[in-house]
Amino acid sequence: MKIKINGIDQNFDKTLNVYELLVYLKYIDKKIAIEINDKLVSRSEYKFIRLQNNDSIEIIEAVGGG
Repeated sequence: MKIKINGIDQNFDKTLNVYELLVYLKYIDKKIAIEINDKLVSRSEYKFIRLQNNDSIEIIEAVGGG
């Protein structure tokens, strides 16, 4: 399966849901927002959305500043 994450093509041996992808990328405990194919995804949907070949995913991490 090939998906684009923040503009970079990545290949995976199996299909993943959003939650599994975030665990793999070590984002699971961070404050983030996710868009899949230009649609914002709610945190409550992470385990239910299966990623498809050629999906485009944007992961935006909130960072504090001062």
